Amino acid sequence: MSLNIQEHVSLKPFNTLGIDVNARYMLFIEDSATLLEALAWAEQHNINVTVIGGGSNTLLTQDIDSLVLVIQTQGIRIVEQQGSAVIVEVEAGVVWHELVTWSVQQGLGGIENLSLIYGTVGAAPVQNIGAYGVEFKDVCHQVQAINRVTRTVRLFTAEECSFSYRDSFFKHYPEQWIVTRVQIRLDHKAPVNIGYAALQSNLPEHADQLSYEAVSQLVIKTRQQRLPNPMQLGNAGSFFKNPIVTIEKAEQLKQQYADLVTYPYSVGQVKLAAGWLIDKAGLKGFREGDVGTYPLQALVLVNYGAATGKDVLQVAQKIQTIVKEKFGVLLEPEPVIL
Repeated sequence: MSLNIQEHVSLKPFNTLGIDVNARYMLFIEDSATLLEALAWAEQHNINVTVIGGGSNTLLTQDIDSLVLVIQTQGIRIVEQQGSAVIVEVEAGVVWHELVTWSVQQGLGGIENLSLIYGTVGAAPVQNIGAYGVEFKDVCHQVQAINRVTRTVRLFTAEECSFSYRDSFFKHYPEQWIVTRVQIRLDHKAPVNIGYAALQSNLPEHADQLSYEAVSQLVIKTRQQRLPNPMQLGNAGSFFKNPIVTIEKAEQLKQQYADLVTYPYSVGQVKLAAGWLIDKAGLKGFREGDVGTYPLQALVLVNYGAATGKDVLQVAQKIQTIVKEKFGVLLEPEPVIL
């Protein structure tokens, strides 16, 4: 097999922020054999490997002096039936929202709240993607990954993935593992989850018995009201994680700000709404050059045109500084910064 490796390729079409940097080498991966051969080629030529899926959770701050692999493997299969539940096996290159669309059309519940999240399936376990009260970990059965060094395949149970808020085992070892396939557990009888206030405000009348497809449409409508389409305005979705603080810290802030937004997290801890903190710091709609916070959702940083990755990072750091000074809380970026 000969690898169709391209040289000096612009990555602007391959990241949703629309940052224009170049990759030294680039290769599209459509099957596992090509991936294994590409890893061998990179080792033979002493070249680093960078993996990109949909590029929706990546901030590119410089040219990438490595072999960039764009994962485009395809396939969605039901591999096991367990009463009303099924195990679905999905290749890493499948567009996440296409998987959600497929699942609701099959009458399967579990990921409808994760509708319209940009990116590919391979990124879902790495980031433990989540929205409106649901996370990838809630449906994960197992994850298949290839070790970059040994080029061997390993299956990880959900427990071995060490999922937490926007975090996983894979996020801590990006130089070691490439996610190639996932198995998720969906159910024809899964209860719908529409408790989030943002969803409640868009509920249609007589919403007692919403189908999974109806919940998906509700989520899509809600997201479109609050978040820009990256095809029209470059962005990487939520740029900062919701910070986790002690209950004592939250109570202290509540004494100063009665309208502080918090979410339950774990024993002795709560999550603060990062968008609320940015908004309250006077930074909603803030703009510097071609980078700004989205006027309808302060948590989203947008590229108004020709911003560089360094421009975006500079604005992000300015937001971090102002929020830290005002609230004593450090915002942590959600995208992978390269």
